[in-house]
Amino acid sequence: MYKNYFLIAWRNLAKKKAYSAINILGLGVGIACCFLIFTFVQTELSYDTYHTKRDRIYRVTHGSRISEDPKNLSKAAPSWVWGNAPIGPALKRDFPEIEKVVQFSGRADILLTHDDTKYQENGVFFMDSTVFDVFSWNLLQGDPKTALVNPYSIVLTQSTARKYFGNENALGKTLRGTDAPGRAYAGEYLVTGIMADLPDNSHFKFNALLSLSTFKKSLPEIFDNWDYADFYTYFLVNEKFDEAAFKQKLPGFAQRQLKDPKTRYLIELESLNDVYLKSDADRQPGETGSLSNVYVFSIIALFILVIAMINFMNLSTARSMERSKEVGIRKSIGAARGSLISQFLGESFVIVCLSMITAVCLVVISLPFMTGFTGKEFNIGLLVNWKSIPIILGGMVLIAFVAGSYPALVLSGFDPVHILKGINKSAAGVNLRRGLVVFQFSLSILLIAVTIIVYTQMNHLLDKDLGFDKESMLVIDYNNDEAVNAKSQLLKTILESNPSILSAAFSRSVPGSHFPNAGTEIETKDGEMKMMTQPIFEVGIDFIPHFGLELVAGRSYSREFASDSSRALVINEAAAKQYGYKNAREIIGKKFSQWGRTGVVIGVVKDFNFTSLHQKIEPLTLPFQAYSSRYLSIKFKSQNVTKTVEQVRAVWSEIAPQRPFLFSFLNEDFNRQYQADFTFRKLFTTFSCLAIGIACLGLLGLATYMAEQRTKEIGIRKVLGADFRTIVMLLSSDFIKLVVIAILIATPVAWYVMNQWLESFAYRVEISFWVFILAGLIAFLIVALTISYQSVKSALMNPISSLKSE
Repeated sequence: MYKNYFLIAWRNLAKKKAYSAINILGLGVGIACCFLIFTFVQTELSYDTYHTKRDRIYRVTHGSRISEDPKNLSKAAPSWVWGNAPIGPALKRDFPEIEKVVQFSGRADILLTHDDTKYQENGVFFMDSTVFDVFSWNLLQGDPKTALVNPYSIVLTQSTARKYFGNENALGKTLRGTDAPGRAYAGEYLVTGIMADLPDNSHFKFNALLSLSTFKKSLPEIFDNWDYADFYTYFLVNEKFDEAAFKQKLPGFAQRQLKDPKTRYLIELESLNDVYLKSDADRQPGETGSLSNVYVFSIIALFILVIAMINFMNLSTARSMERSKEVGIRKSIGAARGSLISQFLGESFVIVCLSMITAVCLVVISLPFMTGFTGKEFNIGLLVNWKSIPIILGGMVLIAFVAGSYPALVLSGFDPVHILKGINKSAAGVNLRRGLVVFQFSLSILLIAVTIIVYTQMNHLLDKDLGFDKESMLVIDYNNDEAVNAKSQLLKTILESNPSILSAAFSRSVPGSHFPNAGTEIETKDGEMKMMTQPIFEVGIDFIPHFGLELVAGRSYSREFASDSSRALVINEAAAKQYGYKNAREIIGKKFSQWGRTGVVIGVVKDFNFTSLHQKIEPLTLPFQAYSSRYLSIKFKSQNVTKTVEQVRAVWSEIAPQRPFLFSFLNEDFNRQYQADFTFRKLFTTFSCLAIGIACLGLLGLATYMAEQRTKEIGIRKVLGADFRTIVMLLSSDFIKLVVIAILIATPVAWYVMNQWLESFAYRVEISFWVFILAGLIAFLIVALTISYQSVKSALMNPISSLKSE
């Protein structure tokens, strides 16, 4: 019996090749899209899951509020993962449920040298010796208990070890470390361990680990300083840990640590399971993802699958009249309704199986493109494994049942007497098709509108005036090398003598890069010195004009004023407002104290976006520190960029041969902050277009079938004088009406959804009504192009041919 069902299903598919191809291809593309999105979502959800103790690993986030009124402690400043060192030992001392504490500093950008091989390693942490007791990182060589105990110990990843030592065994060998000024941990580092490279799904990554005891030996005083932020604190709790009870104790614990009653110090807890997707804290040690994006893509996958299933249901119910005689004959000779339902569900399952084969082929072809889109490594093993195969098989059965159930129930329920007389009074199939088309195109129009808004917002990020020059700007990172800073004026003079170079400037930070925060006292209107904390850019004397920052009050630093090097401060407008000065001119001449320097505020620059447009412009101070620079930024003429870079390289090799020539372009560096947004845009646009394409494929099949069903009607109308335009409108009008209804449904939904998405940007576009008009016009165009071929073909058909009897 089942063999006969299969043969009948196969003959029906072979008989209607176009219908079969549309169904199989549409469903196959839909399933393939779901698989691809599933691999992306699975990758995002897999971050840090390889740690065997992940359910017991937490980390500390820090927040504080300085208030004039000690009772006004209702809200803390935005939390940071980056914080002080004493918090770790204090937590371990006060809370017995904490088994191990791991602290590390993420500021160990260090030049490592072995013989003639040298690299500036930015992916390095000073790490606690307890690290291998907490995290499940595979130490291939060395003792995990002692590898990071002694000062000047270093653990390398396999790829880093090969970079310096080739195929030699690196264990027991040494690397020379050269660091930033003011740090005493330069020296010979003994390789005490080799570990496997970190998995891709780690929320922070590194190339090497230096012992934290090295850092402590060089700067022991900061390990007892609650106000010095340079560390990340993670800890492992015991099996009986009560998270809720622990959190209740944290406010009291935190407040006991500080003596200043005006300061409220807060710490919060984040589980390792939440770090990648759910943390909104600043100063992360590595990359983070977006849980909302996971939800968005999961919904898109559902949309695509639903659209593909709607295609199947539409085409199946549309063919019900054609197959009604078959059903009538089979029921008249005794076929039970259950056997008919089994047959039609079986046909549905055959189509799903063929679609699944198509989908797997498409996925294999598409995985490299997914890797290119996202920068994450994808392989077929993410999709096909012992956990996913039962899900895939179950999904196939579910899709076959859901997509085939209504056609099976409708077709098997026909009355054989009416069918064999050519009577079918049921309008349920027509109404269902209309409803499904409206739903399908509501989803498609929603995706069109959302895609337009995403593109508009991303273009806004790229085109917005940030308040500083970032184009044609070359940035060299030399990691605060003292020898380079000592020759900074010589470098500047030689470079600026090049006619292709407009100007050069030194600074500790550039827009889009890392910057520290500083506690700064500035005199208020009533003469009181008020302490506030804000980001700090330590800059060279020409930084402000070099980057095109606009002065709104006072002056910039000048060589004509010798005191500028130690007794002057330039701030931005937001900082002036932070101290109560709405008019920036009023703060000029006010006293300041910052990091041991005292003097007066000499200038206020117009606010500029030194961080991404996800964040509002913060208060910023720009003290003049001639020899605390890390970056040399070079503004050049846009002609012959390659030649200019080579000329700069030659000068660098001559003046600073001890440093590798590490350069980048500021606009690319700054835009890299939006990498996750660009990835979102690419994936969203790609899958939206595929969803719309699947919808069009189904619409084409439906239009073709409906035109076939109305062949005689068209012939009669043409005989009675209907012209070409009338016939085209006849076949198109029903679909156009449905699209209008879909636009009315999709517009408010798209407006609400995108308003929520845009909330994550401090600087966002406003959603204009033209977006929905454009989405509607695109939908009309898509529908017109999809059904135009069949409409025109039917309108041009010879009426004599169409009026022939079956």
